[in-house]
Amino acid sequence: MMSEMGLWQQFWYYMTHNGSYVLEQFSRHFLIAIYGVLLAAVVGIPLGILIARYKKLSATTIGIANVIQTIPSLAMLSILMLALGLGVNTVIVTVFLYSILPIVKNTYTGMNNVNRAVIDTAQGMGMTRMQQLFLVELPLSVSVIMAGVRNALVVAIGNVAIGAFVGAGGLGDIIIRGTNATDGGAIILAGALPTALMAIIADLLLGWAERKLQPHGM
Repeated sequence: MMSEMGLWQQFWYYMTHNGSYVLEQFSRHFLIAIYGVLLAAVVGIPLGILIARYKKLSATTIGIANVIQTIPSLAMLSILMLALGLGVNTVIVTVFLYSILPIVKNTYTGMNNVNRAVIDTAQGMGMTRMQQLFLVELPLSVSVIMAGVRNALVVAIGNVAIGAFVGAGGLGDIIIRGTNATDGGAIILAGALPTALMAIIADLLLGWAERKLQPHGM
C-alpha cells in the first residue's frame, strides 16, 4: 500500500501507524546522548579546572582529547565493542569520549578568562581557594562551560544515531531499517527528521541557557 503513495504520504502513513515506536526510540536516543554528555561533564569540568590551575598539564590533556576526537565514529564504536560488547554501554562510552574535548577545553578557557583583578579582590577579602572557585571563578565562567556542553550534546545526538550499528537502538535503528527496505525513503525520514529536530531543539535550549548564565557586563 505504501508503495502506491508519494514520499511524504508514505512518511505520514508510517508515523500514523508507528508513532509510539518512533517516540520510544526518540526517548531512548535522547537519554543515551544525555547520559554520555553528563558523564563527560562530571569528568571534564573538574579536569578543566585542574589544568587551569596547573597549566603544564593543559597541552598534554587537551592534546589527548584532540586525538580521541580525530578517530572516526564507526572506528571508535568498533574498538569499544570489542571490549564492552554490543548495546547501549558502548555508545554511552563513545559519546563520553567525544564529549570530553569541548567540555574540558571550554572549562579551561572559561577559568582562564576570569579577570585576575576579581580573583585578587576575592583573595583580599579572605576567601579560601574553594570559596574563590565556587563563588567567583565558576559563576563567571559557567556560560563558557555551558557552551562546551551544548556543543558536546549536539555532536552526541549524531553519534548516537550511528550507535544503532552496535545494537543500541534509538532513531538510528529506524534509519537502518529504512536503508534495508526496498522502498524505505519514508522510514529513513521517520528516523532522520526527529534526529535533526532533537539536535536543533537541544542547541536552542542550551543556547538560551548559555545566554541566561552569561554574567552581566561580559
